[in-house]
Amino acid sequence: MSEQEFDLKNAVSGVLVVDKPVGMTSHDVVQVVRRGTGIRRAGHTGTLDPRASGVLVVLVGPAVRLSEYVSASDKRYQAIIRLGESTDTYDADGEITRREAVDITQEQIEEALTHFEGTVEQVPPAYSAKKINGQKAYELARKGEEVELDAKEIDVYHLELLEWDSPEAIIDVYCSSGTYVRSLANDLGEVLGCGGHLVGLRRTKSGEFALRDAIQLRKLEEAFDNGDWYKYLIPAAEALSDWPSRELSFEEVDLVRHGHRVPVEEEPENPDHWVRAISQQGELVALLEYLPEEKEWQPRKVFFT
Repeated sequence: MSEQEFDLKNAVSGVLVVDKPVGMTSHDVVQVVRRGTGIRRAGHTGTLDPRASGVLVVLVGPAVRLSEYVSASDKRYQAIIRLGESTDTYDADGEITRREAVDITQEQIEEALTHFEGTVEQVPPAYSAKKINGQKAYELARKGEEVELDAKEIDVYHLELLEWDSPEAIIDVYCSSGTYVRSLANDLGEVLGCGGHLVGLRRTKSGEFALRDAIQLRKLEEAFDNGDWYKYLIPAAEALSDWPSRELSFEEVDLVRHGHRVPVEEEPENPDHWVRAISQQGELVALLEYLPEEKEWQPRKVFFT
């Protein structure tokens, strides 16, 4: 690699939105991106299990520093839930622990779903990566040890039954980050009295990115081979496009990149919310915090120095 190519790869920063296929881990997809771009700094924001498909947001270059903010974004899924059978993993990978006859109407499912909307407490699956005394829960569960996980508060904004063809229901799930759709499937089965588990999952939206923004992994690999993958790279600033922004002048870009404050042009609507500092070329320069006493923006996370 020439010095010019090295400098170019170091300067690349942005988002690749991949339509993850079934059968690959999220880490597998990141490895494909690293090999294809030649850029080691890459990471995904929100794990999808190998059985799941759909929107996987991969941050490339300095944009990886946005991970904690993008990972916390809301998610949307289409979930296929099979009623009448419960499993120990809450999905089709596990052992069946219960079988019941399914005599459920569409109306009963729709009524049961209302129990899970809003701010609710959810217990993660025993077969999950949650840690107990430093060990992953699924490692303990596989050893036959009893796993007790604390309930976690989540937000479920919308649940809609899209299709009911007994014993399988297809449900649209719009929820906060950290929601286990497997637990939702199991809990729905419990409320209906017949048991249930997740048999299919497709993420249709992650934060600001939806399936319409995603590229199939096969097509992205072709672009890597052709050397024109850059056309699929989305500017890092769009990863937080729901955040307010402050456009910087050329002089202010230099100030912010060196950690210096810039003045507030007008009072922010939400003083507690950080804003994106954007160059006149649309480049994400930093995240800024409002200092009300000084009436200035303080750089808190700078992406280019």
